[in-house]
Order: sequence, then C-alpha cells, then structure tokens
Amino acid sequence: MNDTVWNGANTGWLLVAGALTMLMVPGVAFFYGGMVRAGNVLGTIAQSVAALAVGSVTWVLLGFSVVFSEGNPLFGDLSLAGWSDPATRVPGIELAGVPLPAFVFFQMMFAVVTPVLITGATAERWRFSAFVGFTLLWSVLVYAPVAHWIFSPHGWAAELGAFDYAGGAVVHANAGAAALACAWVLGGRRAQSKPHNLPLMLLGGMLLWFGWFGFNGGSALHSDAVAATAVLNTQLAAAAGVLGWGGMERLRVGKPTTLGIASGAVSGLVAITPAAGYVSPLSALVIGLLGGLACQLAVGLKNLLRLDDSLDVAAVHLVGGVVGALSVGLFASHAVNPAIGDGLFLGGGYGLLGAQSAATFAVIAWSLLATFVICRFTDRLFGNRLTARDETIGLDLSQHGETAYVFDGPTARHAVPADAEPARTTTGGITR
Repeated sequence: MNDTVWNGANTGWLLVAGALTMLMVPGVAFFYGGMVRAGNVLGTIAQSVAALAVGSVTWVLLGFSVVFSEGNPLFGDLSLAGWSDPATRVPGIELAGVPLPAFVFFQMMFAVVTPVLITGATAERWRFSAFVGFTLLWSVLVYAPVAHWIFSPHGWAAELGAFDYAGGAVVHANAGAAALACAWVLGGRRAQSKPHNLPLMLLGGMLLWFGWFGFNGGSALHSDAVAATAVLNTQLAAAAGVLGWGGMERLRVGKPTTLGIASGAVSGLVAITPAAGYVSPLSALVIGLLGGLACQLAVGLKNLLRLDDSLDVAAVHLVGGVVGALSVGLFASHAVNPAIGDGLFLGGGYGLLGAQSAATFAVIAWSLLATFVICRFTDRLFGNRLTARDETIGLDLSQHGETAYVFDGPTARHAVPADAEPARTTTGGITR
C-alpha cells in the first residue's frame, strides 16, 4: 500500500463526480415530491432517503463484490466483500491510480439512485416498511447481477461486446422495467390529482440536470478528454431533450408546460447516459432530441397497458434507456473513445447494435420477472399497499406522522385536493 502511487487528479474528479451523483437523490425526491399530492410529499422524499441509506450499506456489504468480482458471467462472488486495503485491485478494470474507496463510493451512487427512480411509478400508495424491504432485496437480486453483466468485464453482456457508458440499461431501462412490475403488483391509485408544487418539481429537475454531470463525467474514471466529452454531451442532450419534448407537447397539447420542460431535460439525459463517452457532440444532440420525442410519445403507453405508472417512470427511463442503449450501436465513434468500435452509422456494421439489443432486452426481461417476484414477496411479508384510509390521508400522516405544510384548520381536509379525480376500480393491479 505504501508503495502505491495515487493519481490525485483522477481521484479528486471521481470523488467530486460521486458527490454530484449523490445530488441526484434529492433531485429525484424533489422532482417526484412536487408531482404528488400535498399529503404525500414527505413520504415521497422519505422513500428516496431510505433508498440512499439502505442502498449504501447493502452496496458495501454485498453489492460491490457481486458486481465487480470475477465470479461467473451471470453473477459475481464475495471475494471483494470486506476489503480493507485501498490498493485492492478490481478484476479486469484499470483504476488509473484511483484508490478503491473512491471507485466504491462512485459506483455506490449508481446502486443507490436506481431504486429511487422506481418510486415514481408507485407514488402515493407504497407502504414505507415494504419499500425498505423491497430496496434491500432488489439491490442485491436485480441491480447487482444486471450491473455485473455489463459493467464487469467478466459479465456475459460485456463479453458479448455490449457497452453501457454510465447506465442506460443498467440504471434506467432496469428501473423503468422494474417500475412497470411494481405498478402492476400494487395496482392503481384510488384517486388521482394534479402536481401540487411545480416549483419544487422544477428544482428537482434542475438538481438532476446538475448531478448528471457527475453521473456521466465520472464514468470515464479519468480526468481526461473522454470525461470532458461526456460532460459536454450531457449538456447538449439535455437541451435537445427539452426541445424535442417541448415541441412535441406543443403540437399535441397546444402549450409547452413547465412539467414538460423538466421531463424533456430528464429524457435527454437518460438517453445520452449509455452513450455519453462514446459519441460526438453532434450525435449527442440527435440522441437527446430522439429521447425527448420518444419519451413524450411514450407517456400514453401506460394507458395502453392500463397500468398506473404514476409519474411516467417507464415512459422516461425505460423508453429513454432503450433509445440511448441502441443509439450506442448506431452512433458510437472509435475516434471519440478508442475503447469502442464505430457504430452502424459510422460504418461499423451491425455487430455492436446486435450486442446492444441483446443486452438491453435481457436486462428488461430479468428486471420485469425478478421485480415482480420480489414485489409479490414483500407484499406477503409486509403488505405493499396502503389501506384505503391511509391512502386518503396521505403518506405523510399515515406513515410518518408529519405534514409538509401548515394550514389553518385540520390538515386532513387538505390531504385530497378538490381537483382529485374520482376513484377508479382496479382489478388484478390494472387500472380501469
């Protein structure tokens, strides 16, 4: 350990990038919190904080080793659990003078933010204790093996030739598919309403945008040209996503909304995530624009599936993640990043696109199946769904005994806004 020479620039950048990525957790919390009823805002934020706590501990004890140890092509082992030497090597990954704790911290934030994203699909109806249990199991049984497949050089998808720069499939498509499974198991909300605090939602969206620079930029693991390209591409794709979503919303609805502006930015960010360090800035603009357009059109998907994906997690993260993952196979540039070959549009053939397709749809299939089983299990163990009474008064009072806002008169009368839609019957988890 004493003979190891650390690279201060790379280490410092990775630590800052990890801290920026952690900022995405309150970003999601505020983004979702602004879109729910006033009586659910604290409960929504509390789920994000719980995922941060549970995910951090689970990552150090089990998750990191399962993802990055050699193991087998499907699942890592526990050989990296309990490490104590900062100079410990990660099989097949060159840390470029970065001590292991910095790499563990940075990757921890990916494992933490992924289950946080899922909570938008089940907003306003998931019992807190059940969510905590779900997060513990899901982090180990779904996120960790999927991340091993692609992020570890020993995973089957990586060996196949699939690339995921910062988690388009591992984080976003994975979370989006899991969101569909959870929404199916929990069923639809008994009453629906408009967002209660759009400024809070916008604040969350801007925190996400800012935090994403660490999410994508840090994935280079170096303070170099690839990291700089990834940061620039992140900004361009977010901006193009705003234009794509806003333009489509203007055509379909008549006016671009602030909710649409924020959602468009997130859509562009999701789409560029798997490609940020592999494509040129011009390609990033195209990918962000495609992400904004595709995700805006996909908002109606939940109506076709008759699922109450409350805050459109699947439309943004599943669809956006798929758009981005496949875009790697189309727009990847060896000139931008020598670690990858050229995509189809740059003369590289169909090989990379085929590997991207296989890995992405395998992630979706496993996430749907495994999440459904885990969610059913936690339902038996804890009871996932709030009672009708608790759902009416909201998560804040029923789960935490608190209220976010102080009103004149009984707080309970503000729990269900006057503009809430009538309750809709549900059968087998499908909103009618």
